[in-house]
Order: sequence, then structure tokens, then C-alpha cells
Amino acid sequence: MFVADLTDPVVLADDSVISGLDYWRELPIKQQPEWPDTDAVGRASAQIASFPPLVFAGEVDILRERLARAASGDAFLLQGGDCAETFAGATADQIRNRVKTILQMAVVLTYGASMPVIKMGRMAGQFAKPRSSDTETRGDVTLPAYRGDIVNGYDFTPESRRADPNRLVQGYHTAASTLNLIRAFTQGGFADLRQVHSWNKGFASNPANHRYEQLAGQIDKAIRFMEAAGADFDELKRVEFYTAHEGLLMDYERPMTRIDSRTGTPYNTSAHFIWIGERTRDLDGAHVDFLSRVRNPIGVKLGPSTTPQAMQELIDKLDPNREPGRLTFITRMGAGKIRDALPPLLEAIKAADANPLWVTDPMHGNGITTPNGYKTRRFDDVVDEVKGFFESHRAVGTHPGGIHVELTGDDVTECLGGSEMLDEASLATRYESLCDPRLNHMQSLELAFLVAEELGK
Repeated sequence: MFVADLTDPVVLADDSVISGLDYWRELPIKQQPEWPDTDAVGRASAQIASFPPLVFAGEVDILRERLARAASGDAFLLQGGDCAETFAGATADQIRNRVKTILQMAVVLTYGASMPVIKMGRMAGQFAKPRSSDTETRGDVTLPAYRGDIVNGYDFTPESRRADPNRLVQGYHTAASTLNLIRAFTQGGFADLRQVHSWNKGFASNPANHRYEQLAGQIDKAIRFMEAAGADFDELKRVEFYTAHEGLLMDYERPMTRIDSRTGTPYNTSAHFIWIGERTRDLDGAHVDFLSRVRNPIGVKLGPSTTPQAMQELIDKLDPNREPGRLTFITRMGAGKIRDALPPLLEAIKAADANPLWVTDPMHGNGITTPNGYKTRRFDDVVDEVKGFFESHRAVGTHPGGIHVELTGDDVTECLGGSEMLDEASLATRYESLCDPRLNHMQSLELAFLVAEELGK
């Protein structure tokens, strides 16, 4: 972890840097709540600005180097976590299970593909959600849409749905406690690779877990051999684990952006990695402008309608210096569209001077609603989009660099299919997501084995 050397000279930011960070206020902006008390929002943002950073600039710089390796085909990014974190869900058990699931997936990918895996959680900040409508109607009642716990509550009452600036401060504290536990798990021995079997404890018995146990046995054997030969790698004892969320709520992201004392440049210290959603990636919009000015690695969601020209304009705006590891494109095309929509973008990149990291999000393009009203996804569609992603890269000759999935470490019933063959009647058994459906622990492991096979090709 990076800790500033207090003997180093402090580099102050240029006035133009500070004013640039607030230029977004002059631009069109989408997906912001209607705060009933703007003064209270200002006070909340000022309070957040006085709090310590959640991540450090040096950690962000290391991640940028790691992502540059993935963009060159020498590593792979695994990005996973909740669709929308909730304050109530920030319990030790739920955080641990999410971390365990990501660690298990990473072990499968690392061992199966013989490639370093960058581990990143949609955690410690994924509290705000974009919505297709500003309001929600049930019967004769229309209320503001639920925009995530950092804005308002899920309960369908006027009091709950009222945007509350105090939730901004609560979001910071919940992110801090979540990140504190993640650091303890990943640096304090829990993530020791010699504990690969223990990561499976507490999960229901199923075929994916059985397959994982077989792989864990092979890893145990390899580690015992290395230890007998006198090897003692620190890399076995702890892991690097990065955090990420969608940079959506500007009343939170702006006060969390600080000037690095080493360089005088701005870093968004709310997370190591920030992405821009498909709804907010307007080239002349507030979100793109603001995130173009911070030093963090930036992701951008690309849907099936993205043109090579639009992609090139995003590159010019967000990565004008063509810095390795700076820009990640997260494709969310849909299983039925990716094989047609992705190759033209990849062909255009081959002819350009940029080298972004390509990551697949096989979740968001495959949403359906069942007749009984549940938002869900078919596991087979998720799998098919992943296969289409790899097939497209193999056909064009570019690097498939990562996967971005909504998952939980719990045995929920939110996505159809998988080896458990969850059907529509099963969804009501344990459907817990407040927004989009997530892969459960078993489906996540199944997907990891599939991705490892594709990487092996």
C-alpha cells in the first residue's frame, strides 16, 4: 500500500487544474438525483472532502501498470461484485463471501490459463445506480426512482424515495468499512494461496465446487513441491485487490478527488478504477469531461450501437497521450449481437494508435423479465456472450483482456440456468438484488472455468 513520504516536497496543483475539475458544472449532466435541499448537499460534499482518501495514488499507479500488461495480452482482469451495494449488505459475512468468490474465480483463471489475474471488486463504492426513468409508478402512485442507497431508499414510500444528502456521508463511511475489511482479508493471511480449500467452506455442495476442489488439490500439490524445493514466495501469502465502481454521482466523486502531493495531479480517491456507463458517456457531457481530468484508469461501457468513430472520439478525449493502462473498453453487446457489433470496433483499433484494454460485460446486454415480473438473465446467454467476445478477438487478432460480471458470493436465485438448472419458479426462492440479477456463487465458478478454457485456446 502506498503511503506518502512526509519528507518529500509537496507539489501544489496549478490553478487551471483545480478549475478544470469543476468545469463539468458548466456541461450537460445526466442521471443525477433531484436533491430537495441543495445547501444540505453542499454541506455533505464539503464534509466528504474533509475525510481521508479511500485509496492512495500509488495504488492507482500500480493498477495502471497492471492493466497495461492485460492490454498487451500478458494478464487478465477479473472484475466482479454487486449490481448495487446496499448499506445493509455491508456485513462481514457478505463481504467475505464476495471476496472468496472472486479469489476462487481468480485461482481458476490463473491456474487454467497460466496467466496473472488482476482482481478487482465492484465493491466499496457501487452505491449509485443509473435508471431508465426518473420515476416509478405502482398502481396509482408515482414516486422518484430508487437510485441506490447513497441517494434514497428502496421502500416504495415518499419518505424513503426522497433524495437524502446525509446518505452521501453514509456512503463514504460504508465504503471505508468495506475497504478496511477487504484489505484485512487480502493482506492478513485469508488470501494465502495455501488456503485454497478453505475458500470453499460454507458454500453449498455442487458440481462447480467439486471441480474447484479438484483444482485446489492440484494447486496444493504444486505448492508442496515448491516448498520442498525451498521456495517461499510472498505472492502466495497475500493478493493485490482493487476496487471499482461507476463514476455516476458527482456530489460524491468530486469531493473524493484530491491532488496528489507527489505530482500535483488529481486522483479520484473513491476507488482505484472508475467507469463511465453507457447512459453517461456523451462526449460533451459532464461525466466524460470530469473523468478525463483524473489520473485513475478509466473504463467506458460500449453497447452494440457504438461506432468506430464514437470509439475513436472517446479515446481522444479520455486518453489523448495514449498512456498504457489508462483506458478500458467494457463491451456489453448482448449474446445475439456481439459477433456482429464487436469485430468492426476491434478492426478499427488495429488501425489506430491506441491500445485500450478490452473487457466483456456479458450481463447487461442480456436482461429479460419473466411473466411473473422478475428481472433476470439466462446463464446460457451470459456464456454465449463470453464465447462471442473471445471468438471476435481471435478472428481479428486482438487481446481479450478481461471479464466484468455482477455476482454475489451467496447462493441466491436471480439468474436462470447453470448446472443447478434454476427455472422461473426458482427465482422467488432467494431473489435478493434490489436492481439487476447477479450470478450466484456456483454460476460464478462455472463461468470462471469456461473463461479459463477460452483463455487456454
